[in-house]
Amino acid sequence: QVQLVESGGGLVQAGDSLRLSCAASGGTFSRYVMGWFRQPAGKEREFVAAISRIGGRTNYADSVKGRFIISRDNAKNTVYLQMNTLKPEDTAVYYCAADATDYQIEPLLVGARHYDAWGQGTQVTVSS
Repeated sequence: QVQLVESGGGLVQAGDSLRLSCAASGGTFSRYVMGWFRQPAGKEREFVAAISRIGGRTNYADSVKGRFIISRDNAKNTVYLQMNTLKPEDTAVYYCAADATDYQIEPLLVGARHYDAWGQGTQVTVSS
C-alpha cells in the first residue's frame, strides 16, 4: 500500500502562488493515477486535479482551470500542484490521492471514491 505525504501548504495573500508536493512511498508510483482534492472547512471534499501515470494527460476542476497545474516526477515519486493567482475561496485542506486500479487506459476520475490511498492533508489559507 502506497503512503502519501503532502507538504507546501501555508498562509498566503490573494494573488500569490504556492506549490504543493506529495511524496509517495511503499508502492510503484508510476502505476498510479494521482489526484489532488481539497476540503474547505465545513464542506465536502472536492476534486481539484488529476494526472495520468506517465503525466501526459491531466484533468482539472473548472474552478482551478487556468490557475493550477498538476505535474509529476516519477523518478522522485512525487506529484505537485502549482497554484497560481490564489483566491480566498481556494482556502482548504489539500489532499493528494492515488488511484491504484490497473487500467489499460486510465481515466482521470473526479470522484474521491475511486482513489485508494490518501495523504494526511496540508492546509492552504488565502487571505483577501
